Amino acid sequence: MGILKTLLTTAAVTAALMTTAAQADDKRIALVVKALGIGFFEAAAKGAEEAAAELGDVEIIYTGPTDTTAEGQIEVINSLIAQRVDAIAISANDRDALVPALKRAMDRGITVISWDSGVAPEGRQMHLNPSSNALIGNMIIKLAADHLPEGGDVAVLSASATATNQNTWIDEMNKVKGNYPGVNVVATVYGDDLADKSYREAQGLMQSHPDLKAIIAPTSVGIVAAAQAVTDAGKAGKVNVTGLGLPSEMAGHVASGASQSFAIWNPIDLGYAATMIAYNLATGNAEAGGGKSIPMGRMGEVALDENSEGAMADPFVYDASNVDKFKDIF
Repeated sequence: MGILKTLLTTAAVTAALMTTAAQADDKRIALVVKALGIGFFEAAAKGAEEAAAELGDVEIIYTGPTDTTAEGQIEVINSLIAQRVDAIAISANDRDALVPALKRAMDRGITVISWDSGVAPEGRQMHLNPSSNALIGNMIIKLAADHLPEGGDVAVLSASATATNQNTWIDEMNKVKGNYPGVNVVATVYGDDLADKSYREAQGLMQSHPDLKAIIAPTSVGIVAAAQAVTDAGKAGKVNVTGLGLPSEMAGHVASGASQSFAIWNPIDLGYAATMIAYNLATGNAEAGGGKSIPMGRMGEVALDENSEGAMADPFVYDASNVDKFKDIF
């Protein structure tokens, strides 16, 4: 009995050591978001966990600051460097300010990619755009123009003035706005991805531009705040709120008439794809660089351009005909 007990104890210790060793071999991938508490990023975290479960040897660290600042993200990055994570996949609050911290991470052998909102090339190995910037820029103004057959004044409610993705999409939008005769972009304001500030900015747009026909918000926080501001002003059906948003947060505003339609890629897919890319780079299964392709699991492969950037998928339009099918998913 004593021998059996010793053998069982030895077996248990051995199993525990094997489990600990296996956990130690897990790749720790940090999904760093612009700020915690934002539905879009929480959906992306679900996708990251889905990828981790599929891969089997990945631990996801979902983290970010409490507000959308570069300073907050730098603190997070420094903490992750100290933890010696294997990879950092970040949606940046500032394209340039994060570069020194991320370079330190890469110098210590940590794989660094950006996704959703990019980092300057010297601060990452590659960047995953949710879609083509040109397609998104065209989409956000087309969504407004589709419901303005006679044209009219429209305004943009963005996130922060330094948000890489927002600025790129607005630039692309301005390049093609001439394709939509009569649609006049009268202002661009910034809500910093804060619900209360975005709400006030939307109110200000309606007060400053009494003939405003649409508010374009290429941010999931801003579009909801703008739709609520339009509803509270009694202008649902008169001022159309569109841009990029989540079905779960916008379904009610579509039903009320505050929003005729909006678009978004699937953030679950985005978090999944970013995790797959980070894993494949961290394990040496793929390389970043112009002309390279990196596997993204069920999302296929991302082809990188000369700036080591690639696009995941096209944006998808949601309206009264389909939003209810997606509102319970994300």
